[in-house]
Amino acid sequence: MGISFDNIKTILRRELRGYFNSPIAYIVVVIFLIINGWFFASSIFLINEVTLDNFLGNMPLLFIFFIPAMTMGLFSDEIKSGTIEILATMPLKDEEIIIGKFLSAFSLMAVAISLTLIHPITLMFLGKVDMGQVIGSYSGLYLLSASFVSAGVFCSALTKNQIVAFIISFIICFVSFMFGKILSFVPAFIVSFIEYLSIDYHFGNISKGIIDSRDLIYYFSVILFFYYMTVSVLGSRRWK
Repeated sequence: MGISFDNIKTILRRELRGYFNSPIAYIVVVIFLIINGWFFASSIFLINEVTLDNFLGNMPLLFIFFIPAMTMGLFSDEIKSGTIEILATMPLKDEEIIIGKFLSAFSLMAVAISLTLIHPITLMFLGKVDMGQVIGSYSGLYLLSASFVSAGVFCSALTKNQIVAFIISFIICFVSFMFGKILSFVPAFIVSFIEYLSIDYHFGNISKGIIDSRDLIYYFSVILFFYYMTVSVLGSRRWK
């Protein structure tokens, strides 16, 4: 039998209820929006530039902190409380559970990202907006957040400790982001390889408004890599 979308929707609704019944999700989203608002306002009032560069350029950095915080409990809470064993006895496939949890965290991040569209809209009344930059950057932000969420889901499946899950996820996101910042320190013959591994490099490409299939392949490869890694982790738990 294939994957049941009804089961995925059941997990998705369950996880979204968990998010909205907890103050943590609201706190994380509100802080995320406040910091983004500060980046936007600082460009106008401190730097005195009517531009989105500072605002859009710093949002991926926030993902490194906020997405691990939003995903750290997806599986670790289940493992700690023992409900992961209950899920294992239900007519649910590991793939359905993973996809449902992934979609719940990504949906929350997508809403948070979408709420920041108020800033480009505001800028339309203050100056000239490069719509290609806006469309490209937001497309990149959704793909980047999906990649980090997939990594966060995997890290949460590794441990019953939320803090450990957060730290591992943070390290993965941070390292993948920093690959592009160390190019001047690596041998010339591997520069292209390291650059391709940099998640920020691909975001930079898409944010220019140019959608390249290589960048799309990279992001979907990252998402699928961590998805299958999570499937493997959950599968190994069933045999313990």
